[in-house]
Amino acid sequence: MSELLHSTLPNGKPAPQAVILAAGKGTRMGDSDLPKVLYPVADKPMLSWVVKACKDVGVSRCVIVVGYKADEVRRSLDGIEGIEFAEQNDPKGTAHAAQVTRHLFDNQPATDLFVLAGDGPLIRTKTLARVLEVHRRRGASATLATSIIDDPAGYGRIIRGNDGGLEQIVEQKDASPQQLQIKEVNPSYYCFDSAALFSALDEVKSHNSQGEYYITDVPTILKGHGKRVEVVEAVPAADVLSINTQAQLQEVDAILRQRLASESVGVTSS
Repeated sequence: MSELLHSTLPNGKPAPQAVILAAGKGTRMGDSDLPKVLYPVADKPMLSWVVKACKDVGVSRCVIVVGYKADEVRRSLDGIEGIEFAEQNDPKGTAHAAQVTRHLFDNQPATDLFVLAGDGPLIRTKTLARVLEVHRRRGASATLATSIIDDPAGYGRIIRGNDGGLEQIVEQKDASPQQLQIKEVNPSYYCFDSAALFSALDEVKSHNSQGEYYITDVPTILKGHGKRVEVVEAVPAADVLSINTQAQLQEVDAILRQRLASESVGVTSS
């Protein structure tokens, strides 16, 4: 384990790590009792595509937050090196999900830490690489990737200040009518300084319509402490598709298969 924690990238910099949120049931997916992140996309569980993107960008350790049918999620990743698990037995929101991993990071130096959703199989390695590059170059405590989409319904909105930087992220259910018109959204691609993240998580409150602890509050908390928070418009609109129904699952499956086919043609022709 120590070799994984302290491994380095080819450029000599410490390898990033990742927390992937995968505890949800996916109640709108139909009659199946399969955990949402295990629904297949392009012949693999959607969670495995997120893990692959992390591995391809050089992540040395992926901590998977499990809850519903945790053993099934664990088994789906058997044999993959650098995988650990943390249990979220009483889900209280995304900040709470990140918080349950804290004990796995307490006894190590601060690291660049991706926090990602396990139900986003369209994630691209190059997007994570872009976020990590900006995060490191600007010495940020938090960097998030955003996307501008025509139909932002269901997504947290990016509220920018007069200086163009991030002011806050407002979840759909907490947004005002004016804020709901904003088309720049939060697809949940974060990179944090791990020490800054876990410190800020202690300050997250559940004062919202859901009564949950949102990780989206963390960047604003960090800014309030004078920490640098960066925003990168790095996620292609085509990659921002929710999977909450079987129809959406089929749509994402088709998109990913087409992408993989195009990449295969590109490799063959080169």
